[in-house]
Amino acid sequence: MATKTQPRRRTRETPAAKKARVRKIIARLEQAYPEATCALQHAGALELLVATILSAQSTDARVNMVTPALFAKYRSAGDYAAANPQVLEQEIHSTGFFRNKTKSIIGMAQALVERHDGKVPDTMEALVQLPGVGRKTANVVLGTWFGKNEGIVVDTHVHRLTTLLGLTRETAPEKIEQDLMELVPRDKWTWFSHTLILHGRRVCIARRPKCGECVVNRWCPSSRV
Repeated sequence: MATKTQPRRRTRETPAAKKARVRKIIARLEQAYPEATCALQHAGALELLVATILSAQSTDARVNMVTPALFAKYRSAGDYAAANPQVLEQEIHSTGFFRNKTKSIIGMAQALVERHDGKVPDTMEALVQLPGVGRKTANVVLGTWFGKNEGIVVDTHVHRLTTLLGLTRETAPEKIEQDLMELVPRDKWTWFSHTLILHGRRVCIARRPKCGECVVNRWCPSSRV
């Protein structure tokens, strides 16, 4: 009877060895995913900010189904700030948690109008002070739209893959982010999260990982090949 292949035994790794392994992982992922970018469709900082808020506890695909009509109707922070909550709730209903998201979007937009002349700020400090905007959302907007690598987005894919790759033992997103920021070159921070998300969807699938097709299986302690 065939036996199930077990992951490789994890050995103690020095910080220098881990950084060297990460460099190899990055090099292979760059070859495999040169097109890696944010999956949320947007044409501006405000659209990306709204889409990112909507993506919480939802899929990018679902958000991308909702946002075209939303973006056509609400073209400015002022439009969102003046939105009828009951109407907006129905428009974003399918993304889940629509009441909280409606409150966040309207509150965020009102703050933009009141504090930033309706424009999305380009600093972490200002973004995280907006209603409904945490560090993860701010990282998405700063890295993707403004080209500022202030941190690494840690979503469920990034959390899962970096744990499997042995890059962190933390469970809290903030602590995982700190571990990754020490390992990944700063100019790769935004790209790294986009790439791991893409790799997690295509190859390192949660319940059926395709380890035999993984371009970084050689450096993955959880690989079954």
